[in-house]
Amino acid sequence: MNDDRLPPVAPEVTATLVENLSPRLRKRLDAAVTKLGARPTHRDGDTVTIQVDDETELRLHAPGGVVATADAITCGCLLAPACVHRAAAACAAPTADPPPDLADRPTGAAPEPASVTDPASVHVPDSASSPSSQEVASPAQRAAADALWSAGAAVLEAGIDGAGAVTQSALLRAAHTARIRHLPRAAGAALSVVTLLRAARAGDPSYRTADFVTALAELLGNAHRVGTASGAELDAARGRARRPYSPDGSLRLYGLFTEPVVTDSGHGGVRTWVAGTDGRLFTVGDVAPGGVGRAVGVADRAVRLGDTALTHRELGRAGLAVSGATVSPDGRLGAGKGVKAVTARGAAWTELPLAALWETPPSEQAARALRSTSRYADPDGGGSDLLFLDVELIGAVRESAGTCLLALSGTGIAVRLTVADDDPALAHRDNLMLLAAAPGTRLRIIGRLVPAPHPRLTLLACAHPTGEGTIDLGLDRLSRADLPDPAAPVHPAPPQPGGPGAHSPLYLLERRVEQTVSAGRAALGMLGDVTAETRRIRRAGLPTAAGLLTALCTSASQRERDLFGRLLPADTDSFATHWLTAALYTAAVADSLCAAAWEPVQEGPAAAPSVPDQGPGRAVAQTAQH
Repeated sequence: MNDDRLPPVAPEVTATLVENLSPRLRKRLDAAVTKLGARPTHRDGDTVTIQVDDETELRLHAPGGVVATADAITCGCLLAPACVHRAAAACAAPTADPPPDLADRPTGAAPEPASVTDPASVHVPDSASSPSSQEVASPAQRAAADALWSAGAAVLEAGIDGAGAVTQSALLRAAHTARIRHLPRAAGAALSVVTLLRAARAGDPSYRTADFVTALAELLGNAHRVGTASGAELDAARGRARRPYSPDGSLRLYGLFTEPVVTDSGHGGVRTWVAGTDGRLFTVGDVAPGGVGRAVGVADRAVRLGDTALTHRELGRAGLAVSGATVSPDGRLGAGKGVKAVTARGAAWTELPLAALWETPPSEQAARALRSTSRYADPDGGGSDLLFLDVELIGAVRESAGTCLLALSGTGIAVRLTVADDDPALAHRDNLMLLAAAPGTRLRIIGRLVPAPHPRLTLLACAHPTGEGTIDLGLDRLSRADLPDPAAPVHPAPPQPGGPGAHSPLYLLERRVEQTVSAGRAALGMLGDVTAETRRIRRAGLPTAAGLLTALCTSASQRERDLFGRLLPADTDSFATHWLTAALYTAAVADSLCAAAWEPVQEGPAAAPSVPDQGPGRAVAQTAQH
């Protein structure tokens, strides 16, 4: 039995079932989850049945696709309803997305499952009555933030191997409490931590420790800010359950490309990117439960916007004239009843207004993209993470994570192009490998910035290599007939990624940050002396990083004893603070190194790069420590 065979379960349902278990059954919970994972399942309408053994069945009733109450999970064993099976089933199932808050639903609307498609018209409460208008967090919000902090610190203490179902249920309970206290950003961070924890413990090949570090640091950092911030900073920490759409009048839009969207929660669909006459980027999306199969099929469905009959694939190459437009802070176009849209002529990538997107220097594009794709960027900050480049293809390059395509930009920057999704149902991987077989080809491309100490993009779309038009690299499939005859590239020796961060010892601190979430505080405390590592970091001009590494390892190993010499419980709050400081610092320095890597190649002696340790990295460290 895999998670995708079970319906999503509301966070508060899982938390309630685990909390109601006796201490003895809680100790058996992780084993029960593993055992249920090997049992067969059967779906009949809204009900999924798990065959616990030859005589016992476990049922999950999910009207509307979500198990919304504890009573909706029933078991036929003799110990039910106080058995371990009900809690184990809830823990084995994916976590349901929280429904929108009452204040975020259209006036008079009944509760409904949350949808990730563009909402039509959303009621936004007046600032005078909205919780976000308060100058400081309420006592209830601070209590919810404290619970989130404690649950996150417990994950750090235990590490992934020790953060089983009981630890996860504490996170789910804290997330539910945060949501009803109008802290949707923190609640979402907690749910992300649970999802990644489960992926790590299940051996999911798509799991990345760096993603888990980001999610856990977002949770702890947000919980800390709720308790200390005020005004606009507090509003950002609270976040929004659903982002408001604001009127934007009439828009003339030109299609750029369409990309498939597949999420870890089982949703699938597409996102079509369009640009206005002023160069602003907008998206029209259609994402709902269905996974990669839906992502492939929905590309040829009509766009849900006004009266246009264009499909998403067609819109990526055509145009729209929109009146009464509504736009979210991140550029999503609303599809309310007042929005009118008709098909209009598109533009080639070499024609205005689209051609202007490629005229901005790559370094400026990367700096802009970093503001939106940074690990801890404000979700409501807006902006795009796309880059528009003219490149010459060099060839395939092998990396530890697979093969990427090396290209050279017009400013002499070596850029590594990777696939956006390795699922074989999508065309990304096949297309990239075909392009790698055509060195010397010059292409106009669109990619998504991947923060790294060297220039790196996920390749999303490109101009047709030999003909007219464009290729959506996740949906359209190239053939060898589409490629030009191989030509010797201008640069036969593949340039190596450079930049001031290419050989930075920052990884020594990043490694300890990642080891903590994998193995827990105690494992980090057994490392012993890290003087050699800190000395190397200091020699590279990163004294703050060296100090943070020393403080982190010291905090991990520090344990006090009582008058009888017995070890006292570890100070999890202090250790979590040191870990959070190090995680935020490494992210800030990594962003600085990424931005520097996109600077154009200089002829002659290179100027000494600025030391990120003296800028945003140190500021972040000082802020987190306070």
